[in-house]
Amino acid sequence: MADADLDALIRQLAKQQHKTLTAAVKKQRDRYAALAANAKDAQGKQLNRQLAKDALEIGTSTVKRLQMSADNAAYSHARSMRQAIDAAREAAKKAVKETKASKPKAPKKATKKKQANSRS
Repeated sequence: MADADLDALIRQLAKQQHKTLTAAVKKQRDRYAALAANAKDAQGKQLNRQLAKDALEIGTSTVKRLQMSADNAAYSHARSMRQAIDAAREAAKKAVKETKASKPKAPKKATKKKQANSRS
């Protein structure tokens, strides 16, 4: 897990939470449906049926919003990491160019020694 991408980890955890929350929403809906089945009067049955429908609809939309939020966070993290990597590469290239530009011209001295060795 240590070398896993954080954005993939965020998506994986969001998927697990999505399943758990969806199960909880369905459990709440089933509770209201059971109350509707056990209701004594027609008004109580209708009220609990409507609550079951509303609980499912509201819960499902809430779970979808949480999933989108997690996806957005994962995407944002991945994008930020790509930008940071690009910035680090540019800084490294710039540093290499600066060190090449500031080097003294030592290769000329080295060539003179090579020429003296070749004459011998």
